[in-house]
Amino acid sequence: MDQEKFDEEFKKLWEESPLSHSDDEKEASWEQFYAQTFTEKKRKRKPWYLYAAASVAIFVLIGTGLYFSGKPSAENVVLAENVIENTTSTIKYVVLPDSSKVELRPNAKIIYGNDFALNRKIQMDGEVYFKVKKDKQHPFQVFCNETTTTVLGTSFTVKESENEEITVELFEGSVQMNVKGQNQKWILKPGEKFTYGNQTASVSEFSRFVDFDNESLSAVSHYIEENYGYKVALPKENQDQKITIRINRKEDLKTILQLLSEMYNLNFEINEDLKQITFQ
Repeated sequence: MDQEKFDEEFKKLWEESPLSHSDDEKEASWEQFYAQTFTEKKRKRKPWYLYAAASVAIFVLIGTGLYFSGKPSAENVVLAENVIENTTSTIKYVVLPDSSKVELRPNAKIIYGNDFALNRKIQMDGEVYFKVKKDKQHPFQVFCNETTTTVLGTSFTVKESENEEITVELFEGSVQMNVKGQNQKWILKPGEKFTYGNQTASVSEFSRFVDFDNESLSAVSHYIEENYGYKVALPKENQDQKITIRINRKEDLKTILQLLSEMYNLNFEINEDLKQITFQ
């Protein structure tokens, strides 16, 4: 799709605003968004946002959202701007204008308009976890490649692979999946994932939890290092102690640390500058 055609199509998508917006407000919002976002420099980059056309629509039936990773450290929380990209090696936490919460994995990107609180549309690239604030009047839409996820309030992850396969994992709520041109519908329950690639859709199970069954405490510390980006230092006498525990994949880090400290009568200290946790 050439740039002029894409501009026309994306503007049509943008103008699908709530009825509360006048035509003048839509036009002004679009002009400001376009000027700030689609600069000449950005147009020369990989056009990851060119996949706005929706061939898969996902609609929430019920949703609450319980699995966002609680209270990340203050320096990792940012008030969302129009374009946010995670160029770090750890998870980036974002609070959107509507109070929805987002976790961007390394190399992930999101983009949205200035009137997001009333027109909740997001373009994304990479792997992003969403905990959506419920708002029946303003559905939350995530565009990734050829898929559209439309929700009212739930907890889910959207991931785009290098071969443009899209995976949606549902942690909480209920979503209905539709593929353009097909009459079949897929209703997901928590713990199920929807995969779409090569014009083929499927539903399978995934584990929302990580189980440690009589494993060493050092195995848990390694899990924390890989998934939260903090190095963990354990007393030598505790490293080989056995533990059986189930951890929610989206659990708050401090909740895990407090549980471990109580189980083994340890204290812990978090050094945010060094990204290190020390038990003693």
